[in-house]
Amino acid sequence: MKKKSGFFAEFKKFITRGNVLDMSVGVIVGGAFTAIVNGMSNFILKPVINFVLKLILGKDSLNDIYTYLSKEYIDVEVVDEATGAISTVKEIDLANSIYIDWGAFINAIINFLLIAFVLFLIVRTINKINESHKRATDKLARIEYKQKHGFKLSKKEQRLLAEEEAKKAEAARIAAEEAAKPIPVPADIALLTEIRDLLKKGE
Repeated sequence: MKKKSGFFAEFKKFITRGNVLDMSVGVIVGGAFTAIVNGMSNFILKPVINFVLKLILGKDSLNDIYTYLSKEYIDVEVVDEATGAISTVKEIDLANSIYIDWGAFINAIINFLLIAFVLFLIVRTINKINESHKRATDKLARIEYKQKHGFKLSKKEQRLLAEEEAKKAEAARIAAEEAAKPIPVPADIALLTEIRDLLKKGE
């Protein structure tokens, strides 16, 4: 039993680790993001590409762009709507034919470029935010250094320093309010405390 409890305790510790939870969130968000990319590819970009291909190649869909290496045919019955006559025509059997599917290849390229472009925008935005924060931090450090060593500050530097001090004061006030709030007592502990007080009174 000790080995079993130890195994489950180790498993519980593993699944509750921060990096595992972050990975799970990443997988879920990635799945949703993939659906968005597929929707943009299938419903926005592919129709535009189909239109261009129709003008250039006479094809009206990415699904029709094949290079056949080996063709197999099947007989398909076709009904003439005007006369009702039934005729048999031969059509290519894609299931048994050997071909290069250029449409699927182009679609994969579109999806890759979309994902790469969106990730580029996300990373670029994060890098800009980090750089901006770093510049602001370095600038504030220089202003604090000048103030500490008795250098004269410009009005802009004084305003930035005052804003930073106001932010620190507000953060300290919020932290003090949170620390002053009473810690909620769990219901079971409160019940045990009440029973204990009643027993003391009974004595």
